Amino acid sequence: MSEDAPALRRVSVADLAVDHALAQMSGSMRFLLDITPVNSDEIKADFVAGRVHDPVFVYRELEADPEVLRQVVDNVVVSSVEDPTLATLLRAKQRELGLQLDMLRARDSEDFRALSTELYGSASPSLRAQAEHVLEAVPRPEAKGESLTAQEFLELAQAEIDHYAQLDPEVDMHAEIRDEVNGIMVSGNTLLVDPDSAVQRARADALIQHEVGTHLVTQVNGSAQPVQVLGTGLAGYDETQEGLAVLAEIGCGGLTPFRLRQLAARVVTVHRMSSGASFVDAWRGLVDEGFPEASAFTTTMRAYRCGGLTKDAIYLRGLVDLLAHLRDGGSLEHLWLGKFSLDDLPLVRSLAEDGALGPPRIMPRWLADPAAADRLTDAAAQADDVAAICTPAGPPPPADPTDPPSKETP
Repeated sequence: MSEDAPALRRVSVADLAVDHALAQMSGSMRFLLDITPVNSDEIKADFVAGRVHDPVFVYRELEADPEVLRQVVDNVVVSSVEDPTLATLLRAKQRELGLQLDMLRARDSEDFRALSTELYGSASPSLRAQAEHVLEAVPRPEAKGESLTAQEFLELAQAEIDHYAQLDPEVDMHAEIRDEVNGIMVSGNTLLVDPDSAVQRARADALIQHEVGTHLVTQVNGSAQPVQVLGTGLAGYDETQEGLAVLAEIGCGGLTPFRLRQLAARVVTVHRMSSGASFVDAWRGLVDEGFPEASAFTTTMRAYRCGGLTKDAIYLRGLVDLLAHLRDGGSLEHLWLGKFSLDDLPLVRSLAEDGALGPPRIMPRWLADPAAADRLTDAAAQADDVAAICTPAGPPPPADPTDPPSKETP
């Protein structure tokens, strides 16, 4: 190292021990699975058929007492961390883990919604205006195309995982069909596929880039860092992660009008739920806006589960914020280092530039598409009007009354 070169930032063993303790706790939790109903398919069929008017959802039995785990989290002495940047990040992560455990303890109670709002925020007036404009301006669902079975989609996802394994045989990511999930989701380093999933073939690559090319890639990259919470996710990472995953859909040319309307519908439904609307009224509002009944049920269930979950507002919010970031000259370069929020980008970039973090282990395949950069540039120009991303110049296509793939739920 030359005399003029900056000294590498060496994070102490003691600081990394605190990081590892929080990462281990975060990695052991199955938060999304624990707040996802296990009977949603059965209830959906009865609800759409008119046999059920007030859905009652059932959840998995918790594997451990949240109150005990809360004490374990609180016992991690984050105040001992000496690196000021890492200390800031770990304090926020400790607080987030505590909130998630409090939410698990409050499932199906009035406290759950308040805790959810504290953790994920709500649908702000400006975000709601964007969402309402999307529902008004973007054409209603395009014709339903050929669908893939869960097994067919799994095979495509596995081929994508194999691509990364060829680049680096040490990459640890998996995909499997599992009965306990609803739709398609990532948990840790595994893509989980509901056996009843049906994904439009035209949407398959976009969904793979969302789940594998974003969520699994950043999990692999974060887990390879000395700071392990980058693999399990720093505080507030969900919003930027989901925004980044939707950017991947744009980058590979797979963001459809229905998908953008779906993200907008989630924001509107979160607002209705937070404003006191009943499940039926929120569902009917989506049906009136052109969503098939079964698809509208899934969107409504996601917001009303456990007593009221505001998480679904983060997808569109994360996308809008990232588009504005790109429009204003920002880069995606450091966002592949792991799972963290756009707000924490300066801190993570500081760690990387000082040598405390290594480069990403793998990069998303969709970035290699020569057209991806142009698609992102065009989309970034619409940060203040995301409806324009999917608004055609000519007349809108005729609406298709058939139900689009209700099991595609990233």
